[in-house]
Amino acid sequence: MLTLPSPDEQALKHSERLTAHIRQEIEKSQGMITFERYMELALYAPGLGYYSAGAHKLGKKGDFVTAPEISPLFAGCIANQAEEIFRKTGLKQVLEFGGGTGVFAKDFLLALEKKALLPEKYFILEISADLRERQEQLIQSTCPHLLSRIFWLEKLPENFEGIIFANEVMDAFPVSLFELSEKITERGVVWKNGKFSWEKLTPSGDVFDYANFLKNEFSLPENYVSEMNFRIKPWIGSLAHSLKKGVILLLDYGYGRREYYHPDRAQGTLMCFYQHHFFDDPFLFPGLQDITAHVDFTTVAESAVAFELDVSGFTTQAAFLLALGLLDHKEEDPVLQYQQSQAIKTLTLPSQMGELIKVIALNKNIDLNWQGFSLQDRRRDL
Repeated sequence: MLTLPSPDEQALKHSERLTAHIRQEIEKSQGMITFERYMELALYAPGLGYYSAGAHKLGKKGDFVTAPEISPLFAGCIANQAEEIFRKTGLKQVLEFGGGTGVFAKDFLLALEKKALLPEKYFILEISADLRERQEQLIQSTCPHLLSRIFWLEKLPENFEGIIFANEVMDAFPVSLFELSEKITERGVVWKNGKFSWEKLTPSGDVFDYANFLKNEFSLPENYVSEMNFRIKPWIGSLAHSLKKGVILLLDYGYGRREYYHPDRAQGTLMCFYQHHFFDDPFLFPGLQDITAHVDFTTVAESAVAFELDVSGFTTQAAFLLALGLLDHKEEDPVLQYQQSQAIKTLTLPSQMGELIKVIALNKNIDLNWQGFSLQDRRRDL
């Protein structure tokens, strides 16, 4: 039986407000909404959703830890890749999509400063006012001399030239859930007996068509549930439109399509996180838990090609970081050695982030062989 830490009274009241907001949406929609709409409200409802309200999300005090929080080695490796890009292309700008706590920006810029290769401008596109404030506070308290290079954005710039970087962004896009039984259905959400519940609904044309394609393409069995993400293609399109010349580097949990929709993966990848516990019930504590789904990187690659981007590499996080010198830095202090060793394990072991997180690189108007894919390039899996 799942046992989770109990939210405090203030958090519970916040969750109740979001619950009431979603219930109103359900009532306006004849008693049911799609799961995609539920996930969108649970994560992004203004002032109430998980990513829209001010609360600790990342790090040891939050609900989950991302690679930048584990060790500066992660940002250091990305800086090594940025060095190659800067030197070979002359690009001098970086845009980070979703800056999290600001730890990546801090460590990345400090690593580039040691190389005498600081970008002229470092943009952070951050929709959360709370996170923007935290990012600025972190830079101000740790490396205030770099603050003048950092600019916060609320939308993508026009004609950007440089590196666009996004770590664990796509897995937070709202997804549609489909189910294969006697027929193809979509999962909806209703309010019943004082709580949110699942309800089958007739799928939209897009959901039906794609589910039918997947069923036939991969011989999927009955009682098969999975996700489809219709937000990825327009998002890649927006990046491609913004980027005049440069590269897009994306890291996220996911698989190529054949592995994502394997017949044995019969319950999909939907996952929820609350105070470092993970489970699969998206109706617990709305607004207090993160809800994610893995990324179909074949969709990413197809979207990139559709918007005239070159797919220049695809691999695991472990292979990417190792190719960029993850093991090159050695600590002398025994305590720091142990901490570094543990961090490297988390970043690279197959059972941790190493195999689960994938890296894909997209180029526009440049020709570049990426150092990060020199050990392993798995574009054949897309």
